[in-house]
Order: sequence, then C-alpha cells, then structure tokens
Amino acid sequence: MILAMLRWRLLLAVVIIAALAGLCWLDARAALPGLWLLPVAVALAVLASGELLYLAGHAGLRPQPAIVLAANVLLVLAPWAPLACRQCGWHFDGAETTAALGPWAAGAVPLCVLAIGTLIVFLGEMRRYQRPGGITANIATAVFAMVYVGVMLGFAVQLRLAWGIGALVSWVIVVKMGDIGAYTVGRLIGRHKMAPILSPGKTVEGAFGALAFACLGSWAAFAWLVPAVSPATLPAGPSWGWFPFGLLLGGAGLLGDLAESLLKRDVGCKDSSRWLPGFGGVLDILDSLLLTAPIAWLCWLFGLVGR
Repeated sequence: MILAMLRWRLLLAVVIIAALAGLCWLDARAALPGLWLLPVAVALAVLASGELLYLAGHAGLRPQPAIVLAANVLLVLAPWAPLACRQCGWHFDGAETTAALGPWAAGAVPLCVLAIGTLIVFLGEMRRYQRPGGITANIATAVFAMVYVGVMLGFAVQLRLAWGIGALVSWVIVVKMGDIGAYTVGRLIGRHKMAPILSPGKTVEGAFGALAFACLGSWAAFAWLVPAVSPATLPAGPSWGWFPFGLLLGGAGLLGDLAESLLKRDVGCKDSSRWLPGFGGVLDILDSLLLTAPIAWLCWLFGLVGR
C-alpha cells in the first residue's frame, strides 16, 4: 500500500511538472507575458480559496465565499492589469506611472484591490447581520483568506512579469526541491521530531534535507536555467546569490508547510481536500510556495539573484 501510494505520488508529480514546464515554454514565447500561466494562477486561486473556506467551515466560521473568491481572482489579475492595458493600447496615467516605477509600484494595484475587498467584506457582513456573535471572526477569516491566497499568488505573478520566466521557475524549483529533500531525508534517516504535536511526520533531519536540496536546486537553476531563459537586459546577480536564495526559500518553505499544518490541525482535518490522492488538495501543494513568493520577489528586487 505504501509503495503503491509512493508510485502514484511520483507519477502525479511527473505529470504536474511536465504540464508546468510546457506552459512555461509557451508563456515564454507568448506575445503577452502571462498569457498561458495567468489562467493557471487564477484556477489555483479559486481552488485554494475554496479549500481554505472549507477548512474555515470546519471551525464554524462563515466568511462570504463569493467575496473571497472574487477578491482573490482580482488580486491575482491585478499585477497583470497595467501591462494588459498598455498592450491593448489603453493608456492612462496610473498604468504609465506603474511602468515607470517598475517592481516598486507593482504592489499598488493589488493593495487597492485588497483594501476594496476588505470594505466589501464589511458591507457584506452588515447586510447579513442578525445577532451578535461571529461577525469579527468571519471578517478576519475573509481578510486572511485574501492575504494568504490572493496576495501571495500575486507575488508569483509579479515575479513572472518583472523578471521573466526564469524568476518564476527558479522560485518553484528551489521550493519544491526543498519539499523533496524534506520528504526524502525525513523518510530515510529522520529520527528527531521537529514539531511532534503540530506535524508528527516532520523531522529535524528532514529540515536539514530541505535546506540542502533547496540550495542544490538554487545552484542548478542559476547555473543553467535562469541564464538560458532570461533576457540579456536583465542584470546579473552576485555569483554567490544562489546560496542565500536557497536557504531563505528552503527555510520559508518549511514554515509554509507547517503553517498549513497549523490550520488543518486547528480544525481537525488531515488534508485540505481529497481530490488529489497522495497530495491532499491544491492548498497542500501550494503551502510551501505561498509564503515563499514574497521572499523570492524581494531577493530579485534587491539584486540578490539575477541572470
């Protein structure tokens, strides 16, 4: 049974990686950046939001699903909006200012979406208010869902738009190599529990494996892949930048995995959903990626890594 589950897990991982690689290849050659990958990000936002709302329901919370889903879709689309407007010939001062300031202004539109989404959450709770109790928790859960899913995935979109397909792929490779290292080393030689109450399967040895594999993935990505797919105009980072990039993303990926374990443990769920046997749900796949996206964005922004 264990071997069969492991084979299924590996097969599904190969299919997901192959599909992602194909979409990245298509997106890198598209006339409009994000043309192929943005629909995937939107779909992931919808699915992850639904799973997060499902977990919230197990805790007796009732945030308004339509508002959360719509806000998270808009938060993923928001960084892409100024570029799409310019490509379509719709010029306005806000789009030109965002383009001139570059990545520094990339968060302006998503921040506005988050603020407006929060306002609509309040309005929605006012509309359905009947008696005291639970309103504050519902509002907090809705805003948390927007930040945890929409804002974090928005950083991934910004990676693609600001620095190209290489920045996006390097982020995924490093984080997922860390996941592989944690799982492999933990299963082979893991003896000391890292968080026995929160996540009994995670070990200290697995954590070191995650950092080592993440650094290995970072070195490989910046030695071969990123230079091959990045535009020549992209500045080069320091030769040693791959090492702290791997450590930072590997460590943040571990925390992201534990963060979702905390949510599931709190509501008494093993997986965020069961439609991906061997993986759990979309949120179980994205957990390590979500919290690492802004860290990867900052590393590229401040020139720690480059072409």
